[in-house]
Amino acid sequence: MTHRDTVATVVRQWRTVHPDLDTGPMEIIGRINRCAALLQQAEDAPLRRAGLSRPEFDLLGALRRTGHELTPGELARETFSSGAAVTKRLKQLTERGLVQRRGDARDRRVAHVRLTDAGRALVDAILPEQLAYETAALSGLDGPEQGELAALLGELLGQLEGRLGTLRG
Repeated sequence: MTHRDTVATVVRQWRTVHPDLDTGPMEIIGRINRCAALLQQAEDAPLRRAGLSRPEFDLLGALRRTGHELTPGELARETFSSGAAVTKRLKQLTERGLVQRRGDARDRRVAHVRLTDAGRALVDAILPEQLAYETAALSGLDGPEQGELAALLGELLGQLEGRLGTLRG
């Protein structure tokens, strides 16, 4: 089933201007980027109501799903963020009472971060809303289509992480 979307229009326009170029990759990457932007706009509504940004929720979520303390460096790797960005977010989350930091007994340069009870409760309250939104967003695809899309995106992501992950610096 083919639906007209904004990327189809863009691709058609590029083919008119540059008929010699293969715009096939644009049909995939453009759609992934457009889907991500649209999903994130709506998905962030539960986070905004809770006074959280997406990156802050990602930090809280990393602490919740791993179930143990993490260092700021580990949080940066878990959330694909810079160390400076993690430090800034952790300061805000600490001030809100959602995370606690403690120093390392052996190395004063290292901090360990854990969720507070309030942080855990907030993540546990927001996650069902997030999943309900995602279920609704995907409801236009049946189960097998969702499985096929997940598998294809997993394959692409694995290849990109292997190839491009080392270039992130």
